[in-house]
Amino acid sequence: MNARIDFYNASPDAMKAMIALEVAVNKLGLEAPLLELVKLRSSQINGCAYCVDMHTTDARKAGETERRLHGVAVWRETPFFTERERAALAWTEALTQLAATHAPDADYELLQAHFSPKEQVDLTLAINTINGWNRLAVGFRKMPPPIVS
Repeated sequence: MNARIDFYNASPDAMKAMIALEVAVNKLGLEAPLLELVKLRSSQINGCAYCVDMHTTDARKAGETERRLHGVAVWRETPFFTERERAALAWTEALTQLAATHAPDADYELLQAHFSPKEQVDLTLAINTINGWNRLAVGFRKMPPPIVS
């Protein structure tokens, strides 16, 4: 695959807005490990190689285990995640695949059981933001840096 355009250079003002949104999302108070799981799961669903690479790397640096990172793709079948994380991952999948899921009541009820109303909005904004980044990176074919040996 070849990169299409460098979206940072093509529209610096738009990218400043996206970066400001990302900074704001990270300051809303949701726990950083949870946000990395959400970003990773959304990126997996969207097939965003750049973001999967970035968020697994960031999560590892923050102390996340390899086992849990590998388990994100099959989180429903593993015992590795807390109920709060499971609620966030279910909501992530529901919103990332919105056209197919229509944000089911069961996923929302799970969200309500583990997140305050403020946290529900904050988590939804985090999911929206990573989906936006995924669409930029996939659409314009941003690739992760090669492994240097």
